[in-house]
Amino acid sequence: MRLLPVVALIALVVVPAPAAAAQPAGCDPLGSGTGECLLPFPNDWHTRPDPATPTGRRLALTPDVLPRNALGSAPNPTPWNRADGFSPGSTLIAHVPGLDPATSGLAPVTDIGRSLDADAPVVLLDAATGERWPHWAELDANDPQRRALLVHPARNLRDGHRYVVALRGLRDAAGGAIVPNPAFARVAGPDLAEDDPLRARQQQLRPALAALAAHGVDPRAAHVAWDFTVASTRSLTGDLFTIRDDALRELGSRAPASTVTGVTDFTPEQDARIAREITGRVTVPSYLTLPGGLPGSVLRRASDGTPRRSLFGPVDAQFRCEVPRSAFAQPSWPALYGHGLLGSRSEVGAGNVKAMAAEHGFTFCATDWIGMAQDDIPVVLAALADITLFAAIPERSQQGILNAIFVGRALAHPQGLVAHQAFRTDDGRPLVDTTRPLVFDGNSQGGILGGALVAASPDVRTAVLGVTGMNYGVLLNRSSDFAPFHQVLDLSYPDRLRQQVVLQLLQLLWDRGETNGYANHLGDRRVLMHIAFGDHQVANVAADVEARTIGARLVTPALAPGRSPDRVPHWGIEPARLPHAGSAMVVWDSGTPAPPTTNTPPTEPEYGRDPHSDPRSSVDARRQKAAFLTTGLVVDVCGGAPCTAPPTG
Repeated sequence: MRLLPVVALIALVVVPAPAAAAQPAGCDPLGSGTGECLLPFPNDWHTRPDPATPTGRRLALTPDVLPRNALGSAPNPTPWNRADGFSPGSTLIAHVPGLDPATSGLAPVTDIGRSLDADAPVVLLDAATGERWPHWAELDANDPQRRALLVHPARNLRDGHRYVVALRGLRDAAGGAIVPNPAFARVAGPDLAEDDPLRARQQQLRPALAALAAHGVDPRAAHVAWDFTVASTRSLTGDLFTIRDDALRELGSRAPASTVTGVTDFTPEQDARIAREITGRVTVPSYLTLPGGLPGSVLRRASDGTPRRSLFGPVDAQFRCEVPRSAFAQPSWPALYGHGLLGSRSEVGAGNVKAMAAEHGFTFCATDWIGMAQDDIPVVLAALADITLFAAIPERSQQGILNAIFVGRALAHPQGLVAHQAFRTDDGRPLVDTTRPLVFDGNSQGGILGGALVAASPDVRTAVLGVTGMNYGVLLNRSSDFAPFHQVLDLSYPDRLRQQVVLQLLQLLWDRGETNGYANHLGDRRVLMHIAFGDHQVANVAADVEARTIGARLVTPALAPGRSPDRVPHWGIEPARLPHAGSAMVVWDSGTPAPPTTNTPPTEPEYGRDPHSDPRSSVDARRQKAAFLTTGLVVDVCGGAPCTAPPTG
């Protein structure tokens, strides 16, 4: 990706912001002194009652409380304020000067089970059920100065539930007790006078403090405590499911309109695996604001915020399909492929995809993940310079998911693509067996966005998510891919504490276009996760969170003894007994060192070569994927031992 010229251009226009203004009136007084109005985060202080939403609340952010970039630009809060709560995977952020994780006994990523100890210093509590939620806590390793405290849920929080957070027994590096937050000490104490500036905060927090006390946590002994509401299922999935339902209602039982634009036949000498490559387009209803759904589009909305049809008519979802040689003897299985980070449909022509098609009889078709495709790179960079522009990424991505649904329907429908001569032999026999169910295989970004597609598609019930994870708010700091994008973020939001707030605000919108917002609803789908141990691009910890959330079982033994730094490797993921009928996670080990235990990326040479491409390049991994996609069973292809993938490249 040629990003540096764009980064340099942004550098020319980004200048240092003027001195910070006084703390805005809407800031939480519990975060006073941090310089970040939204801290602690996420936080119901920044919501308002709304009886029209499933949670009874709605975000109430204002331009004054949102983080400004280096040019002093105030974000427009409208996209965020459509939500009735916060992300189910939101990282909790607080600033505690002098905090030492080790002496305080915070649960690290290597010992998540410790977070549920009765005396755990971080309490994350479901206010309705009293359930303590597993998590890990760390200081931001990217910030040598203020070092935000980051608390990550070890599995996604429940849609629509309210949670209470308490920090207690915190200590500095010398073991000395850290003085409680002064504002919180007053809020947690006796009733304040009507004219006291903290009176409103005390009244708002009373139910949360009562919930803590009811479940054995003394709020008066806490350093600070606060509460927040997780967005409802309708808030998280409503936009995508609305456009899906509207588009499919009009389509009915028909196949989407499609056109074949190119057919290339290969001799065995030209390509021993693929006999025919087909390109074309499928017509899809558009819900975007710009003609043709161009990059930078957002969803067109009615006055009540509901997505509605574009004024510019439908869009064309361009596709590319790879037909294996075996399909000319026996019709192939219909399959969608999901491409990688800011890539394109052309990745369906990669060697590993061709090998999967040829070895196991799949015709793979791909369309661009618009919103997160190659053409969107300038929009992504601009959005990191000014978060007001960010809604264009997840909202265009939702149209991209709808496009994939339509391409998949066209591929699997008996009157769809198979009706074109390009998808038939010379004597008229179909090259794709439309009596077989449509399946999905995606890698990297194709896996991260693929979970949302699988949740939304009425046709895909079985999928492989390769080298996957979810929740970009957690992934970005831990990905080697993020380095050039981080340059833009450093220019536009140079304060690293502010960056953590920005990443979580972005995740609030990203939930609607990636697996994180849909993971709680993948339980009725069969999903096989293939993970590269020590992956430099998609962090293993994010895959573990996804597996716990969707209820995937772990194929064991997952790693050879001593390979994982965790006290209990893959904590909280139940083992699978093979063959296993249902969702599962398989870890493929190429010998790469274990990844960092901090929120930083593994990079060469310290962390060895990147194993990101190894699982999909393994014959055994492809054999396991094919068995799963065609039978729904996870089978043993590693002889009862930990799975290993030969290094590639």
